Amino acid sequence: MKTSNILKTAAIALTLLLASCGTKKKVAEEQKPAVVINTGQTEFLNKVTKNMQQTKFITSKVKFSVEVGAQDITLTGNLKMKRDDVIRLQLMAFGFVEAARIEFTKDYVLIMDRINKQYIKAPYVHIDFLRNSGLNFYSLQALFWNELFQPNHVTLAAEDMQKFTTNTDNEDALIGYEDGKIDYSWLANQSTGIIKMANIMYKDRFNGNTQLNWDYDNFKVMENTNKQFPNDMNVILTTPKKEIKLGIKLNYINNETEWETRTEVSTKYREVSIDEILRRFMAL
Repeated sequence: MKTSNILKTAAIALTLLLASCGTKKKVAEEQKPAVVINTGQTEFLNKVTKNMQQTKFITSKVKFSVEVGAQDITLTGNLKMKRDDVIRLQLMAFGFVEAARIEFTKDYVLIMDRINKQYIKAPYVHIDFLRNSGLNFYSLQALFWNELFQPNHVTLAAEDMQKFTTNTDNEDALIGYEDGKIDYSWLANQSTGIIKMANIMYKDRFNGNTQLNWDYDNFKVMENTNKQFPNDMNVILTTPKKEIKLGIKLNYINNETEWETRTEVSTKYREVSIDEILRRFMAL
């Protein structure tokens, strides 16, 4: 497949993940968690939050798999994260040429098309789904870091625990949080408190529901932290019109600190809009 087609396929998946949200799983829809506000719930949620990584940095080589309809490709790249500051994904063509870069900061989302020298730089409030669903930088960070979060909040305080619901009838407990048209749910092991799945469902009775499902697997102890971290993440976006699958396999996880946390966009790049990028990709 040509480099331009590889980039387009990857970019449409990642851009659509920003512009909307979904999953093939029906956990949030079919298994409404029972409201259980008690000491046991608080203790369990505390167990979940104790799994949070204490390190400031997580870096790793990454193997991406992208499936959009009949198109199925694999790319290599890098993931670099600094807690409460930035999440950066670099997609490589042929293993050594950076084809695209996606950067989430506290203030904006940056998507760079290195091959065609185009970019998008927009605050979260300008991206419809992120704004409507309460997914700010800290929510996205929690998804990448395998953590529990409360929409539109920076941190998860102790008093916020009572706003969640839990269903502990099975080996894996279902944690829920409802906010208007959005249902959030997590599946966590009762013994370890490790989150195995996060699910976000945007309910729209007129246009159909959109869901994002984020599965975590292949947990390994992270060096220098003695805490488990998922080496495999599978993201499935299901909209009323299509399904997009993104696989993220981490390799050589480290805690590198010597890297620039902000990307400066060259004047040679042309700024475009989310709508323009989507129109171009949807025409493929």
